[in-house]
Amino acid sequence: MKLKIFQIDAFTDTLFLGNPAAVCVLNDWISDELMQDIAGENNLSETAFAVKKEEKYEIRWFTPVTEVDLCGHATLATAYVLFNHYNVNSKKIEFYSPHSGILTVEKAENDYLTLDFPSDKLVETQSSEVLIRAIGKEPWKTLKGKSDYLLLFSNQKEIEEIEPDFTLLSIVEGRGIIVSAKGNEVDFVSRFFAPQSGVDEDPVTGSAHTSLIPYWAAELNKTQLTAKQLSKRGGDLFCEFLGDRVKISGKAVLYLIGEIEI
Repeated sequence: MKLKIFQIDAFTDTLFLGNPAAVCVLNDWISDELMQDIAGENNLSETAFAVKKEEKYEIRWFTPVTEVDLCGHATLATAYVLFNHYNVNSKKIEFYSPHSGILTVEKAENDYLTLDFPSDKLVETQSSEVLIRAIGKEPWKTLKGKSDYLLLFSNQKEIEEIEPDFTLLSIVEGRGIIVSAKGNEVDFVSRFFAPQSGVDEDPVTGSAHTSLIPYWAAELNKTQLTAKQLSKRGGDLFCEFLGDRVKISGKAVLYLIGEIEI
């Protein structure tokens, strides 16, 4: 069996920046075990698999060690592949995720792709001693969403200086940990750590912005926001808060097209 594979850098227009994702567009679903093996072999933060079903594309996402409920950058990457390599003529692609429902990606004239995702619901909580030790400093506020913790700090420099203890962080329950603060040149900055999911630090995390956008929209009293993820590769996101939905826009660039031999 041969499977076509693409690798896309998402949330950037520059090769080797943003967040790399692998994409396999399948005729029919292959086994969960094989998809997990492929994702492990790729060893990227996410590998997306998509299958066309009537007018929609079913989509699933795998880290090197587990399947996840939602992934923004790999959805953006999949849309890029479909728009540019699978003759999708419309300006909007509708995806369906068994875990996250309907997700759409719309193509704009300026090469931006816009994700339309459900907003996360956050509740204030307390940071555990383990979480504070793992991050290395105490946030001024801690929130918990569907799958991630959101830790708020006073300024961008604090976010830049965080050096997590990933071994300790891996025992914190949840998919991962978002740390965030107001940005110096953008509305807010963030980083995302997910050793629990096999990714110590994710370069750019679209799904984390389903938590970040509702929080910062309320905090800054605005619905359109600019964001930057402060990983080594970095990424730029343009965000909009729509109540129960959020829009997350970015660009993408092709790195490779290949073929998997199984």
